[in-house]
Amino acid sequence: MLLKAAGCIVSYWFEQMNYTYKKIWLIAFPVMMSILIEQLINITDALFLGHVGDVELGASALAGIWFLAIYMLGFGFSLGLQVVIARRNGEQQYAETGKTFFQGLFFLLILAVLLCLLSKIFSSVLLKHLITSDDVYNAVIRYLDWRIWGLLFSFPFLALRSFLVGITQTKALNMAAFTAVLVNIPLNWLLIFGFDMGISGAAIASSSAEMCSLAVLAAYMFRHIDKKAYGLYWRIDITVLKEVFSISVWSMLQFFTSVAIWFLFFVAIERLGETELAVSNIVRSVSALFSVIVNALAGVTGSLVSNLIGAGEKKQVFPLCHKIIRLGYATGIPLIAFALFFHQHIIGAYTENPAIVQLAWPPFLVMLLNYFFALPGYVYLNAATGTGATRTVFIFQVTTTIAYLFCLWGLGYCNIPLAAYWAVEYLYVMLLGTQSVIYLKPKSVIRISVS
Repeated sequence: MLLKAAGCIVSYWFEQMNYTYKKIWLIAFPVMMSILIEQLINITDALFLGHVGDVELGASALAGIWFLAIYMLGFGFSLGLQVVIARRNGEQQYAETGKTFFQGLFFLLILAVLLCLLSKIFSSVLLKHLITSDDVYNAVIRYLDWRIWGLLFSFPFLALRSFLVGITQTKALNMAAFTAVLVNIPLNWLLIFGFDMGISGAAIASSSAEMCSLAVLAAYMFRHIDKKAYGLYWRIDITVLKEVFSISVWSMLQFFTSVAIWFLFFVAIERLGETELAVSNIVRSVSALFSVIVNALAGVTGSLVSNLIGAGEKKQVFPLCHKIIRLGYATGIPLIAFALFFHQHIIGAYTENPAIVQLAWPPFLVMLLNYFFALPGYVYLNAATGTGATRTVFIFQVTTTIAYLFCLWGLGYCNIPLAAYWAVEYLYVMLLGTQSVIYLKPKSVIRISVS
């Protein structure tokens, strides 16, 4: 009788590990919505500020990416936190998931306060030496003066999201996403145009939207998650925190680096002129919608790989990656076709300047086609992260960044069109993906899981 019962349990567990396209989508879609929070905030800012002026439109790109680079320190930690939570969930140590979550929440709260203070002290000094245009610099600082406080809401949100994704209960993320959008859009219009606050109004609206999305997710956790089953009791365990940090530190460095090079990219573009900077912000803003799909599927890949390894299903890692990539293409290709067909209308939504609309088309096309390389590149990269090999993934990031910056530096000495700068992104994602695939050979996955 006991053997029969045990057999039923094992059979059920392995059935749960059989991730079909439907199961992957049901997990990934809410994650897409949660990632869409940050992206829609940036997109909304760009859409409104494009009708304020080219300086504000361009400045929001630099300011937004500067903020994003800081934000990625918390995001990187949350991914490591998610890996550990997912591993414990896969091992059916459910009470340990809650304990792990609270260590992550504690760290992210401290980190948010620290980064806010450091940004207020040093951002203006550093940016003064990087931005050549005084008008752009002043607009960037006005944005950051308000936007940086959003970390106090977004970092706790990341901890909550890591827990829900790690235990594969992601439906609540939809509610948080819609709340942020419903708050951000009308508040942007009211503050930017109604109170004539310009770029400062956009920053206040963005931070307020993050505050509201955090409130929604926290309320859901309090009301619907079994606190006893998941060990959701506030306590500090330095041993667990050290374990999470040992994995997360490399993700923090990896994601900070990945966005830092984006900032350097826009610094290079800013030196070409304010028009080129405004064009690049439009292209970046549209690309954010496609990065939502890529980042969501890639992030889910890491969590599901962690669950597979925790359940002893190492051989399913590559089949899972292939399913996720196919799902990503099925989702993204229709959107790419739509964007290609309506590109003038999409670009025109950001600006009424016909010169910018015309100049934006070549880099816009290059950006769209990069989706075919970015999706597999980031899926395989996050699969490597899901094995716990965060230090190795960081090394991949460093080597790729060096190659990318070398190419970008070389372009600065050539009189080439703006689209060529965007084409370097192809090299970036292909190098990341290639290194990850080599590392994720079956013997490598086995070695990592055993260690």
